[in-house]
Amino acid sequence: MDDHTLPVTKNKMKNMSKHDKKLLKKQHRSIGTLLKHSATQPSTTPTKFLYVGNAGLGNGIQREQVFNLFSKYGQISDISTPVGKPYAFVSYTLVESAKDAMENLNGAVIACEESQAPNCSSGVNIYIAYVEPGSDVNSKNLKSELPEGLIILEEFVSEEEEQSLLAAIDWNDRTPDSAIGSLKHRKVKHYGYEFLYGINNVDLNCPLKDGIPSQCEQVLDRLIQGKYITSYPDQLTVNQYAPGQGIPPHIDTHSAFEDGLVSISLGCQVVMEFRHPSGNISPVLLPRRSAMVMTKESRYVWSHGITPRKFDIVPCSSNDPANSGLTLSKRETRTSLTFRKCLVGPCQCNYQAQCDSPRDTVNSLLDVKNEEADVLEEEHVHKVYEEIAGHFSATRHTPWPKVKSFVEDIAPGSILADIGCGNGKYLGINNSIGQFGCDRSSNLAGICLERGHQAFVCDALKVAMRDNSVDAAISIAVIHHFSTQARRVKAIEELARILQPKGRALVSVWAVEQKLHKKKSNYLKEIKQTNIQCEDSVNRQIDLKCGNQSQDKQMDDSQNDTDQVVKGQDDHNQGVKGQYDPNQGVQCQDGLTRGIMQQKNCINGENKDVSISTATGEKPYANVQSKSERTEKGESLSRIELKTHVNRTEFKSQDMFVPWHLKNKTREKKDNPVCSNEKVYHRYYHVFKQGELEELCRSVPSIAVKESYYDQGNWCVIFEKE
Repeated sequence: MDDHTLPVTKNKMKNMSKHDKKLLKKQHRSIGTLLKHSATQPSTTPTKFLYVGNAGLGNGIQREQVFNLFSKYGQISDISTPVGKPYAFVSYTLVESAKDAMENLNGAVIACEESQAPNCSSGVNIYIAYVEPGSDVNSKNLKSELPEGLIILEEFVSEEEEQSLLAAIDWNDRTPDSAIGSLKHRKVKHYGYEFLYGINNVDLNCPLKDGIPSQCEQVLDRLIQGKYITSYPDQLTVNQYAPGQGIPPHIDTHSAFEDGLVSISLGCQVVMEFRHPSGNISPVLLPRRSAMVMTKESRYVWSHGITPRKFDIVPCSSNDPANSGLTLSKRETRTSLTFRKCLVGPCQCNYQAQCDSPRDTVNSLLDVKNEEADVLEEEHVHKVYEEIAGHFSATRHTPWPKVKSFVEDIAPGSILADIGCGNGKYLGINNSIGQFGCDRSSNLAGICLERGHQAFVCDALKVAMRDNSVDAAISIAVIHHFSTQARRVKAIEELARILQPKGRALVSVWAVEQKLHKKKSNYLKEIKQTNIQCEDSVNRQIDLKCGNQSQDKQMDDSQNDTDQVVKGQDDHNQGVKGQYDPNQGVQCQDGLTRGIMQQKNCINGENKDVSISTATGEKPYANVQSKSERTEKGESLSRIELKTHVNRTEFKSQDMFVPWHLKNKTREKKDNPVCSNEKVYHRYYHVFKQGELEELCRSVPSIAVKESYYDQGNWCVIFEKE
């Protein structure tokens, strides 16, 4: 046709060939499709803007194909490919270029992907018309506002790391513990813990043999160092998608994992669709070798999924000559690595509409008042340790190597304070320093005295020492007994207060993670003992393990709660250098220096002047008054519901009771040990997750964390006073 403008008069129709008439008819039909979907209007005169029917993303035509075909006739300023539409728009810089393209390409055949257009085998005919400029004529891009808390880290994994990670996944492993499965839309493999799709959760008591592959460590370290996540993941799910496969929209179970989920895309890019309950949809491109971090709303509120298809609509590459707009991207085999940290206890998020954890009980003690915390700790910490002091001490023998090293490195002539010293096993390690301990239990402080150490009774929340009075301090397995965040912070503040500037303290707490980097802590390792069914104080059948050792060497179920147990003689029995009388209190040796003799004893908030006594028999502390005697009538802990932990299993909550079974010296028969007369005490614990102790220390402005490490099921921090 000589003139391709519309409309066409009857006279022109008479002079047209049969081929041209057929082409014109199809051109009209194609323009009808445009008018049905868009407000863009055809032009009766040539313009720089061309409508190209059958050349859209919905036809399986890639934007690059359109560019390659039309760029032969002049400089293209833009190509618009509206999402889901069977047409495209081409904009030239000159009208003459548009006219040349119209003359040569109207009715031409362009190849298409059969998977996108099933009826297309050899290609489709394109039909062109001049159009007026409009919003659809200008290109759009896929970029939309990301859901709150969603982070996309492009090229986070190098090409070498990508190959290493892919090689680490053994899809041919068919051992019973391999945790490999084939779902409807993908292949899966789990590490650390198997994700159970029937309940959409993990079983913390059934860890897999294989932990997260070591090839992942460098990637995870960078995520931690960049503060994209705060805890080292302990669960990995690997998904492998063939072209055309996807995953239904879902929100990862709140009670299963912590905040901060990470997905690494290997092998191919993909578009993941996020949906908000309000109806908002956000398509997000996950480039190859990228890391996606889901936190806050993107983790807890928005569902995410991948539509099963063989092509994605993606932004054009930056090196495209007309690089704004969308194009088709053919999917290839994609492998995703999703790293998650298993959650211990109920979810405490702020998104209750999507949360599966009930909120009718106080399980985390987040809103417990200080007075209630006093009562809880009095009943389930202070009184318990007074009762079990002898048995507890018999199970605490050898110092932890790293704590011992810390004490040995203290400069000669310095003063060390052990806050919560227990039986004093860390006192006497370094004889070139002045050292003393204190403990809330008078019976444990008495054992220290019997061993020849200097000790007195006081509360770690109000340490009876002057400001800036010691060079070093340790607090081993103490702070996890405080039941609120404020009280745990206060314990750190007290350590900081008594330290001199540049003085250092070592703090350890029991860890949620009793299995880290594929290695179980001593607490989880099996101990060969006789299992006997006994009933505990909450009328629940549990396994109590009663060994045949003598009492001083007996392995209690809860012995390893914070201790590393090594069989052997206690190396701190050096003879009694002081006297202990439960009615008179604990007496300390002479010789403490640096002006620590006059101090305040502030147990339970009562200030009394006190001096650390010598051998004169003076009491070095105020009598500890039972909190139950001071609590107003009617106050109770009925609204606080804490679960009892099953010994030597993974923790299911951060706040809980841990049973201590006080063994009897006598047994009914030599070959038939019994537990029926044993008394069970329940100690309160708050176990710390990775990074929590460091956060606690950083909340105290006068100190700086110098080192943090994991040691046999415990998190440890060394901090320095500024």
